[in-house]
Order: sequence, then structure tokens, then C-alpha cells
Amino acid sequence: MRHSADRADGRVEEMQGLHGPFSFPEKLLQKIWLQGLFDTFGARLSDGRRLEVLAPGRWNLLGGPDFRGARLRIDGRETVGDVEVHFHSVDWMRHGHDRDSAYEGVVLHVVLFEPRPGDDPPRTLGGRVLPELVLLPWLHCHLEEFAADDALEVSAQRDAVGLAQPLLELPPLARSACLQTAAAKRWQQKVYFAAVRIARLGWEGACHHAALEILGYRFNRAAMLAVAERLPLAIWRAGLDTATARAAGEPLWRRQGVRPANVPSRRIEQYRAWVARVPDWPERWGQWGTATEFSVPDEELANVATVRQMHGQRAWRERVAGEIVGRAVGGARLDTLIGNGLLPLLAARTGCPVFARWYCGEAGEASELLTKALRLAGVVGRGGAPRHEGALQGMLQLAFERQSV
Repeated sequence: MRHSADRADGRVEEMQGLHGPFSFPEKLLQKIWLQGLFDTFGARLSDGRRLEVLAPGRWNLLGGPDFRGARLRIDGRETVGDVEVHFHSVDWMRHGHDRDSAYEGVVLHVVLFEPRPGDDPPRTLGGRVLPELVLLPWLHCHLEEFAADDALEVSAQRDAVGLAQPLLELPPLARSACLQTAAAKRWQQKVYFAAVRIARLGWEGACHHAALEILGYRFNRAAMLAVAERLPLAIWRAGLDTATARAAGEPLWRRQGVRPANVPSRRIEQYRAWVARVPDWPERWGQWGTATEFSVPDEELANVATVRQMHGQRAWRERVAGEIVGRAVGGARLDTLIGNGLLPLLAARTGCPVFARWYCGEAGEASELLTKALRLAGVVGRGGAPRHEGALQGMLQLAFERQSV
């Protein structure tokens, strides 16, 4: 069930998620187009023609089409023009674009959902029928995952007190339990999204995509996913030069504001080293699902430090770093890789009970604001638990739920 509504900041679609309804603003759909968070190389239009997005265009936040001057290639033929983005095909006429000369330069209509049978195709004032891309089948992530990521960006604009407010409204002894419940929802979402990815790409493809996506966080996520789409793992095993890999991510690379450790060439070199040292890493990781050391009883989660010690979290992480990743990735990025990629994929494929291992794990990369909010609530830091993945993910889930109200 879904319905549309208009808010002060634009059109919003209400959708049903795993744990209830969530909001999906049209502006977020525009961000997905702008950042190329879909198959920009092999998507197909409604009429079956292949679409390549060479440049998404300039985001127009004033009147007229959403994007100006996009460069597209449709069935090998390049075209330049404007792009309009909507939830539904019929929104083109509902908004009067078929009667507005400002939209005469539109060369592509992008919609999230399939048109209903009998819907008229979008036409310009001059009567030209527009090519249409239904974006949903080509997205790299589930809609709820996009919405949760967007909530993270919104939360980063708040102060720590505002972010911690849902916990501060509870008695101190109830705050950790609230976070654990929220983190469990977040975990279920991650496993669900991982299962969708496996169903679409197969086990090796899903692992390959997830690894490159996480190495690209946050600015070059789309570019790394484009690399994954165009260059399967078999090509990396056979030997792949950095220039070819970088070219596969064009024109999506973002370099401005990217720290030296995250520049595209460095991240590509990391993955080349990883595959060279452990070429069968997806198969090896899948076999870990039968290992008994993954099992950590959920009832022990009240004391994160004790769980880590009792179940050898540090030694287990070292094994992942060496046996699975070939020590090509380390630090907080390794923890992000384990928490956001490897463990959800393993749980989705094998049903291995790894929630507690994930919850008590070392926290991956996250804004300092989240940590500050958790310290204000007294759940991590002095007098609380050590900073851990479950607390951060629980806080993100609370921010997502608060934004969706």
C-alpha cells in the first residue's frame, strides 16, 4: 500500500516497509538519478531500448525540468536534453507538463513505478512521445534502504541533543534495550536487502557488488557499483589494471572533498590486492557459515564488553581480515565492510545466527555526531558500553523512524 502526499518541501510517497510505513520524498528520487545509484550502463527503457547515462545533467531546483543538459545514449545514439523525474508516469500530465513549453526540451521521463495498463504515454506540448525509464527494477538498493540512508544525512544536520532525544525521553535503564530493539530492526532490513541482492546477482556477484560499494562509501558508492556492474569478479581474478577499472566508473567519480584514503585509485588498488590474495573470497566466506564460533547467544547482549571477551571478537576479526580480506582493508572501513556487507550476506545465504556477533562488533565508520548522541544518553562511553555497531545502527534506526512519522 502506498499513497502520495504534498508537503512544504515537495511531493512525498508513503510506502510500506518491513516494520511499518516510511516516507519517500520525490527529492530523494531526484538524488538517486543525480548520483547514479542504479544501473547507469545497462538499464532498459519501457520500449526495450538500452539506456546509458553519460551525465545526469544539472539539478534544477527552480521552475522547469528537474535536470538540465543531461547526456544520454539510447541504443547507441547519443542525445542531450532535459530530464524530468516523477513517481508515476501519469504525473507528467497531472502536473501540466504536456501543456507547458518549458518542458519541450525534455528527452527522458524517469519514473519510479511501472505505468498502469491504459495510461497514456508522456507527450510534450508539440506532441512528441517521450522515452520513459522505470527506475525501480534498476536500483542498486531497496527503497527503504535509500530512505534510511537519507535519514542519516538529515540526522547529520541536527545537534547531538536532538538526535539523542528519543533515548533521553526514556528512563536510563531502558535506553540500551530500546537501542537493541531498534538495532534488531536494522539488522533484519540488512539481511533482507542482502537476500534481494543475492537473488538478483547470485552469491559471488552479491559479494562482489557489496564489497566494491562499501569501499566506495560514501562519495563514490555509485561509481564503485558501476565498476561492479561492468567488471565482474572473474575479470579481476584474471588481472585488471587500475586505469580500466577507473574508466568503468566514469563519469560518476567524485573527487572534490574526498579524503586521500578514499580517492578512487586507492580504493581500486585495495580491491585488486584483495582479489589477488584471496581470489575465492566469496566462496570462502560462504563456508564460514557452518563455523560454530559465529554463534553468540542473544541473552548475553546486555554486556557488550563481556560478550567480546568471551567470544573472542578481536581474534575473530583478525581471522576475517587475514583469511577473507587478505589484509587489503583495515581499520574502520574493515568494520564497515563486516557489519554492512559480509555478515548480512552470510545470514541471508545460510541463516547463520550472527546478529549478536554483528551487534557487539567494532563500530564501523559513522559520524561523530552519532557517537556524541550515544554518550549523551549514557549508553556508550564512561559508565556505559564500549562503542559498538549495534548502538550506532540502533541510533540510525531511531532517526529513520522519527523522520518517517
